[in-house]
Amino acid sequence: MSTVKEQIAAILTPLQLAAVATIAAGGKPWVRYVMTTGGDDLSVRFATYAGSRKVAQIVASPEVHVTLGVTDPTVMKPYLQIQGRARFSTEAAERHGFWSEMLADYFSGPDDPNYGVVIVTPYRIELAQAGVPVPEVWTAG
Repeated sequence: MSTVKEQIAAILTPLQLAAVATIAAGGKPWVRYVMTTGGDDLSVRFATYAGSRKVAQIVASPEVHVTLGVTDPTVMKPYLQIQGRARFSTEAAERHGFWSEMLADYFSGPDDPNYGVVIVTPYRIELAQAGVPVPEVWTAG
């Protein structure tokens, strides 16, 4: 039997569509779709334009919420509700480490000055599963 953290990491790892909510002007939520990937440290990463609205919102308030895990609405798999703090990075190691040819439609390469990576460090993750009314919870620390 795997631990909750291992189950969460397995759901985070594949590249997938996720909904990310930031806090917009006036404290209102703003949600958009992004392609994310994660790993054993449970962080979530996605690419974005340096001048995007989401970057400005993250700089102003790093609190974000990410929902991911269901890739086919006809198949209800376990999914995650992630609360965390985001930061925008233009560090070469992050940009090169996240780069894939899929991004070539949007950026000229990993050194494109418009390209950056958002890293979400979670502090609470709920693992929800069909037929289980109360999610399992992982918390940092």
